[in-house]
Amino acid sequence: MLKTAKTVFRFQSRMLSTFQTLKVTSPKEYVKQVELNRPDRLNAFNKTMWIEIGKCFNELAVDSECRSIVLSGSGKHFTAGIDLLDMMDMGQKLSEMSDVSRKAKLFDDFIELYQKSITSLELCPKPIIVCTHSAVVGAGVDLITAADIRYCTKDSWFCVKEVDIGMAADVGTLQRLPKAIGSQSLVRELCFTARKMLSEEAEKCGLVSKVFEDRNAMIEEAIKLADTIAQKSPVAVQATKRNIVYSLDHTNQEGLDQIREINKLNLQSEDFFNAVIAGQTKGETPVFSKL
Repeated sequence: MLKTAKTVFRFQSRMLSTFQTLKVTSPKEYVKQVELNRPDRLNAFNKTMWIEIGKCFNELAVDSECRSIVLSGSGKHFTAGIDLLDMMDMGQKLSEMSDVSRKAKLFDDFIELYQKSITSLELCPKPIIVCTHSAVVGAGVDLITAADIRYCTKDSWFCVKEVDIGMAADVGTLQRLPKAIGSQSLVRELCFTARKMLSEEAEKCGLVSKVFEDRNAMIEEAIKLADTIAQKSPVAVQATKRNIVYSLDHTNQEGLDQIREINKLNLQSEDFFNAVIAGQTKGETPVFSKL
């Protein structure tokens, strides 16, 4: 329904899970900020963080108090990538196993777990604005390429680090980075060499859409953008994200068919009628109910 009176809101988070490696706050109504919160380990990804990222974004996906998300990192760097101490623990477990099939099963299980963690951002219907500063290494590139909008600070640098530790990236970079920047040549150069890409190049190639002088200015702008998105119809915004993601790996016609199926329901929503009436009458901005 249309807004008829000024309302005062208390920006409090719903009862999400408690996390050890993430910090979740509500800077604006319907806006959640998720921070990687292992500053003492440069926000390196250990097993707990992998699990908690998936859990957090799966919960936010169905949280009616959340319509948009800002993802950032605390401390000196956005993330240093995979926590090598955690990998050493995995190596210890493997050393205690002699059978190759059982070793392969262990690898398959944890790679799939980590893949699902990153994919949770893509499957979350709420738009995600990721804000990076300083180092964005390895798993960090996997993470940001699954988000919707990418901002960075001037001191940011990006590195697909996996070849330097004797492995191929396996949780999303090789699939999503080519779609994020649109240059197979540049993607392959980055992935084959593990060289650093600085913020200027990241903006030029389209990996990020804006570069900021400092982290505070970046977060402030991201929250403003998230607030703008949160004031739109959640029916419209979430359908838009679903169709954009779907259309990335489907034909144009398949994407058209999917949005037609979605909109034959959504065009009957109160959101559509309220927005049309407000636009035609030049009335007050409509306020959309929870979804």
